[in-house]
Amino acid sequence: MERHELQQMIADYMEKGFLENIIDMFKHDPSLYEMIGDLIKDERMRVKLGITALMEELARERPEEVKKALPSLYPLLEDINPTVRGDAANLIGIIGDPEGLERLRPLLEDENPQVVEIAREFLVR
Repeated sequence: MERHELQQMIADYMEKGFLENIIDMFKHDPSLYEMIGDLIKDERMRVKLGITALMEELARERPEEVKKALPSLYPLLEDINPTVRGDAANLIGIIGDPEGLERLRPLLEDENPQVVEIAREFLVR
């Protein structure tokens, strides 16, 4: 299966609520973390919520592995869409890596108040 097809399948499964299946997939193939940045840009709310739940669960169970998602998330902090910036900031905050959290600091000056709030939430802990 091609990478794009796999990403689409994960998003579609997430929309259908198959979170446990996706968690198992990530546990068996940590290279899937590279897709998190693309998956969080999906327009479907259930997919966004599912990706967030996935990362919350895996951050608890596999804190070192989830850091593999960071390179796919960092570029999204400068995305033109404030929703994408906020979603990326939220996932970086959930991962909790000190370097990642430091990259949220510029968002304290973001033009969008919701993005600022997300960054502030993780930086003042």
